Amino acid sequence: MKFLGEPPNYDLTYSDVFMVPASTTSGSRLDVDLTTPDGVGTSIPVVVANMNAVAGRRMSETVARRGGLAVLPQDAPHEVLAALIGGVKAAHPIYDTPITLSPDSTVSEAMSLVYKRAHGAVVVVDGESPVGIFTPTDAQGVDRFAPLAEVMHRDLVVVEAATELEDIFDMLSHERISTAPVVEGGKLVGAITRKGALRAGLYRPALDRNGRLMVAAAVGINGDPAVRARQALDLGADLIVVDTAHGHQTKMIDAIREIRSAIGAVPLVAGNVVTPAGVQDLAAAGADIIKVGVGPGAMCTTRMMTGVGRPQFSAVLECSREASRLDKHVWADGGVRYPRDVALALAAGSASVMIGSWFAGTYEASADLQYDESGRMFKSNYGMASARAVLLRTKGDSEFDRARKGLFEEGISTSRMYIDPDRPSVEDLIDEIAAGVRSACTYAGAGDLSEFSDRAVIGVQSLAGFQEGRATSSTWT
Repeated sequence: MKFLGEPPNYDLTYSDVFMVPASTTSGSRLDVDLTTPDGVGTSIPVVVANMNAVAGRRMSETVARRGGLAVLPQDAPHEVLAALIGGVKAAHPIYDTPITLSPDSTVSEAMSLVYKRAHGAVVVVDGESPVGIFTPTDAQGVDRFAPLAEVMHRDLVVVEAATELEDIFDMLSHERISTAPVVEGGKLVGAITRKGALRAGLYRPALDRNGRLMVAAAVGINGDPAVRARQALDLGADLIVVDTAHGHQTKMIDAIREIRSAIGAVPLVAGNVVTPAGVQDLAAAGADIIKVGVGPGAMCTTRMMTGVGRPQFSAVLECSREASRLDKHVWADGGVRYPRDVALALAAGSASVMIGSWFAGTYEASADLQYDESGRMFKSNYGMASARAVLLRTKGDSEFDRARKGLFEEGISTSRMYIDPDRPSVEDLIDEIAAGVRSACTYAGAGDLSEFSDRAVIGVQSLAGFQEGRATSSTWT
């Protein structure tokens, strides 16, 4: 990456910069290869941040099907982590995991579950075989305690697992239905939508060596991080992420060394830092990928509380250059609010971009679905350094110690993330991100992400320049 003109002598956020188009021979943006250069096995540069209200089983498997990766939170007890990783590994790499109930289950039970998945349906099963399907429209004017057997659709359109994706799309379009159960040998193995059939042909899932969906696990630097990391690997985690707000410290370096010794050659991610010196020290300790970002997250109040941090674009740019010199990589963690921000982070040299709050208001986010006073759906989100997160993380401490630690927070303890009715799924957001990044690559004349970071030309703009680039959804007169 290079600047248009002389580089400024001050730090920059994503909003401060823009990319200049270059002469190109690139064809369709679908020809751009979004495989990440860090070698972890992801085919799109999207990593879901290890936030309790965001990264769970549903989020992890959905993102992995589209080629990304989710990092499970460090707060999860061992038995919960085992269930989360086991669920992801058991999920089908192409078809969505269906929501299932028996014919005797009630409409109320179905309505409490149907928005857990973006396909918007409950498959009614008798044993392992589908016998009906229920959607929210079937609940209109029906008693909430009515059994599903009385309201479900029995004239099922069932997809055989070996059916070609284009044939699935054509079948669902011809039948004018959006969702169908997928069976193999008469047994239910998944659910598929028309959009899902399209996406499965556009994205390459992130799979481990056994053909199962990939998932990462986070560990902290306190206690015995090496033991925790080894346990996560034994449960099936594919990467270990060592996570703390201030990563450039002795405890982090010691933790990386201990974990590296315990996990061998498994990819190890650590952070967060914002300086080349931080990259040097974490890389020397054994980290393969360094997380960059202090204070840019939507739920983070570190900069307002402490004055500590660094504008994210400059932090990613300098840290990625140092990582490249050391034959390492960085992940840009936080601060992205639009697809353009993801593209700019990649232009600055990041191998992937970590996203948290942007994904919090989706069906797949792990927080419970709630309704506000007007009936709008939302999910509660909170920062991982907030008092709420600290109390969850310190369950084993005495009440006095927990209360004392809860006094000091650097994050928002609760925030409403509304579900966008037009884009309710994390897959909708991934579509936007992938489309934006692919287009950015074609504007730069790049066929993949490594070429993109080499060829990108970045300029600095005023606030008015940023505002000029925003679409106007209503008249300005």
